[in-house]
Amino acid sequence: MNQAQMMAQMKKMQAEMARAQDELAATIVSGSAGGNAVTVEMTCDNRVKAVKLAKEAIDPDDAETLEDLLVVAINDAATKAQEASSRRMSSLTGGMRIPGLT
Repeated sequence: MNQAQMMAQMKKMQAEMARAQDELAATIVSGSAGGNAVTVEMTCDNRVKAVKLAKEAIDPDDAETLEDLLVVAINDAATKAQEASSRRMSSLTGGMRIPGLT
C-alpha cells in the first residue's frame, strides 16, 4: 500500500468515526434505580437528557434516599452509554483499542 492509499484510508476512517460519534451523541440510553422509581436518560456522549421521578420516590422527610437513587440511576445510564460507545467504536477499529476512542 502506498502513502496516498494509506492517507485515503485514514481519511475514510476519520469520516466513519465522526459519523459514529454523531450517532452516539443522538443515541439515548436509560438507567434506573429503585424499581424504576428514578429513571435517567442520557446520550452516549454522557449528556443527561431527562430525569424522571415516581411520586413514591419523593419523600420530603427522606431526601437522602432520593439522592442515592439518583446516583445509582445516573451511574447505570453512564455504564450503558459507555458500553454502547465501546461497541460502536470497536466495530470501526476491529476491536483494536485506540486510546481516547473506546
